[in-house]
Amino acid sequence: MNAGATPPGAHGVRVLLVDDEPLVRQGFRLIMETEEDLEVVGEASDGAQAVDLVRRSKPDVVCLDVRMPDVDGIRATELILALPDPPKVLVVTTFEHDDYVRGALAAGASGFLLKRATAEELVQAVRTVAHGSSLLFPEAVRELLRPRARSTDYTGPPLTTRESQMLARIARGMTNAEIAADLVLGVETVRSHVSSLLAKTGSRDRTQVTVLAYRTGLVEP
Repeated sequence: MNAGATPPGAHGVRVLLVDDEPLVRQGFRLIMETEEDLEVVGEASDGAQAVDLVRRSKPDVVCLDVRMPDVDGIRATELILALPDPPKVLVVTTFEHDDYVRGALAAGASGFLLKRATAEELVQAVRTVAHGSSLLFPEAVRELLRPRARSTDYTGPPLTTRESQMLARIARGMTNAEIAADLVLGVETVRSHVSSLLAKTGSRDRTQVTVLAYRTGLVEP
């Protein structure tokens, strides 16, 4: 595998692995240790350990199992994201359409990955989350949010026409480059509009703003 884009930190993307299965953690570590831009800075077997390790090891991404004893992945996500300058959380799950994933999204996770994913998909998922891009496929988002579609009204500042265009395309899973090509804009211009959209809606990342868009009816599921 080749190294990805320039990582957030000077020494690459720092990753914390959290899973109650030692073999899963070992497998993930072996995969990531072959990548020059990924560094595993610790392992935890449950959510409580994960929160403590986040404080001490300062990872960029926490790769977190959902189903764990004691403090599960959803509660751990809430606790981790409540810390000062929290890392991104990538939730790992066995099932694509379950309440665990929906709960993880509500807790603020940046994305989720199925445990049957390939090594390359795992590596790319960590990089994608680290660099602030949405990992969730829009089809999965729509399926997960369908029972709660338009569950509340949007009460934030009005969006400009351009921001609405950005939101619709983000919700479809388009990258900045794809949005730029679709709207005939420069990539930096798109990046600026996306940053403005996230700030205006109080969203941590593209996944969170997509969830907000579906729940408030800004985008149809």
